[in-house]
Amino acid sequence: MEDFLLSGRQIRLEPLEQKHADGLFAAARADRSLYQWSLVPKDQAEVAAYIQTALHWKHAGTAAPFAIVRLSDGLVCGSTRFWNLERWPWPRNHPSYGRDLPDACEIGHTWLAPWAIRTAANTEAKLLMLTHAFETWQVLRVCLHTDVRNQRSRAAIERIGGKFEGILRAHRMAADFIPRDSARYSIVRPEWPAAKLRISQRLESFFNAT
Repeated sequence: MEDFLLSGRQIRLEPLEQKHADGLFAAARADRSLYQWSLVPKDQAEVAAYIQTALHWKHAGTAAPFAIVRLSDGLVCGSTRFWNLERWPWPRNHPSYGRDLPDACEIGHTWLAPWAIRTAANTEAKLLMLTHAFETWQVLRVCLHTDVRNQRSRAAIERIGGKFEGILRAHRMAADFIPRDSARYSIVRPEWPAAKLRISQRLESFFNAT
């Protein structure tokens, strides 16, 4: 999959590279208490490894990682990615046979610098990514998971139209290195127009308040 950049009014999503390492390190080190439920690198060595792992997944065709960059000054705000890119084995007589694009995906590994939280950055990043997933890739489903204990993240997913599907027990390693129960959410293609309107209206409220 070729690299692509997604740009909005306040932020752009640049394909993640090692050149973003210093910016990510600066974004992540300000207030570590904010990352209780998220695996966010804490020093320069961890940032380098974090990017290298993301690039390994990218080259394997299972992820598309981004640096979140503020348009006004080029400052790195955090990171996010498409991952768990699924390509379904459509039969030869199906209209979707031969697609070289994902049929479903997950959005995750999202974190922001403290100064970018409660701004339009996360909402605009989600709008850019969901629009690309549903309107460019034409996916059938986008999933989002979060630590079941992370009430702020769960509320944010529900605000953008994510439908709660249930709890996956001992699903992944948590940020505190225990087996994490994950709250699973999804948006499916028929729900996208309403979700897009909802996110766009929320984004306008951010812009109108500034």
